[in-house]
Amino acid sequence: MLVDTVTISVKAGNGGNGSVHFRRNAQTARGGPDGGNGGNGGNVYFQGIDDILGLQEFRFKKSLTAENGIKGGRQNLFGRNGKDLVVKIPLGTLVTNTNTHEQFEITETNKKILVAKGGIGGRGNNEFKTATDQAPHYAEKGTVGEEKELHLELRIIADIGFIGLPNAGKSSLLQALTNATPKIGNYPFTTLEPNIGMMGNIALADIPGLIEGASKGKGLGTEFLRHTEKTKLLVHCIDCTNTQSIDSYTTIRKELGAYSPTMLEKPEIILLTKTDLIAPEEAEKKVKDMENVLQKKVFTVSILDDASLTTLHKTLEAFISS
Repeated sequence: MLVDTVTISVKAGNGGNGSVHFRRNAQTARGGPDGGNGGNGGNVYFQGIDDILGLQEFRFKKSLTAENGIKGGRQNLFGRNGKDLVVKIPLGTLVTNTNTHEQFEITETNKKILVAKGGIGGRGNNEFKTATDQAPHYAEKGTVGEEKELHLELRIIADIGFIGLPNAGKSSLLQALTNATPKIGNYPFTTLEPNIGMMGNIALADIPGLIEGASKGKGLGTEFLRHTEKTKLLVHCIDCTNTQSIDSYTTIRKELGAYSPTMLEKPEIILLTKTDLIAPEEAEKKVKDMENVLQKKVFTVSILDDASLTTLHKTLEAFISS
């Protein structure tokens, strides 16, 4: 199951307390202060990983805490710093602080982003020694580490997104072009979560079927519309047996625009799928009729026709490499 949105709390480590101690040994009965400083608390960092299932571990693990700093010791020994906590987050995740509404996105795998700073270790009583107070009986407490509630929203980073009404053949097409193994069936909403496949070094995403009203949360709604935002190209799949092809196309375009007007500016390919189910002359007429109305080029494909798959493969490759 793909987990693409979750809210978690992160807590950096507290700083260790400073120590109150006086030097005592066989040679020194009443020595001066030698309480050491406490260690700093561990920080919490986020770091990107190339794994869209990376949020899955947070389904039940909602709270993450870095290690506290250790209390200072005698003989001016500093307490150990708490270990930092590095949390691996999928690339393309938008992180929002639920209190301040500040946002940032995870875009790199080799860079750690500080999300919660650890507390500072307190100073031991040796640090408070002065000319007028040679034996301070107090030390400083460590400060509390930062704590934040963060909302994580994965927006799949794919080069190409397959969109369209339910049962438009998107999953079958993804399987034919890549090594992905999405669930496939001859009924609407077979796909209940996005699937990713690699066509060479090009990432293809099968976005679950959208319906009228999706931008307002109807059907699978905005759960998956956001996954279209990162794509460079949208492939609009339309079942060639659909007698309302133009309406199907305009319905999805309407929902894309309602979700985000910028989506309508994204490059797209209109693709009639399952052409093996109708006669070639009927498919040709349908293409011409759609092109006349939409004033856009319409492509065709059948997963049973290797030539059409090869043509589509080359078309997609050419677009991404251009």
